Amino acid sequence: MDYLAAEKYLLAKPETRFDFPFGEDVKVFRVKNKMFATLALGKGSEKDTDGKMAGHYCINLKCDPDEAVMLRDIFPSVLPGYHMNKAQWNTVILDGSIPQGELERMMDNSYLLVVSKMTKKDQQSILVHL
Repeated sequence: MDYLAAEKYLLAKPETRFDFPFGEDVKVFRVKNKMFATLALGKGSEKDTDGKMAGHYCINLKCDPDEAVMLRDIFPSVLPGYHMNKAQWNTVILDGSIPQGELERMMDNSYLLVVSKMTKKDQQSILVHL
């Protein structure tokens, strides 16, 4: 999955929009003003200590803490969340090594985790569209 496909998939979720609170290089995807993903171009010549890779976009996704660790063990391109709470966020390097279905599942889970923490009223207004 490339940058444009990831962006399109995220924006297709109900009540989703993006903005740039961290600067023009980082798109932040929100559902009802709650962040559930970021998308940015990685920096550096290879994987560096910050978990970024040159030439590849990276997506930060919220994740259940236990699942976050398992995904990092399974996929070399899944790293602790860059500039995020590393227990609850993963950075996924969009280098083509993770199957599209698995990436979509990770994005869906991030979205649903954020929605699950909202008020019942907000949850209902979103879930009616799923």
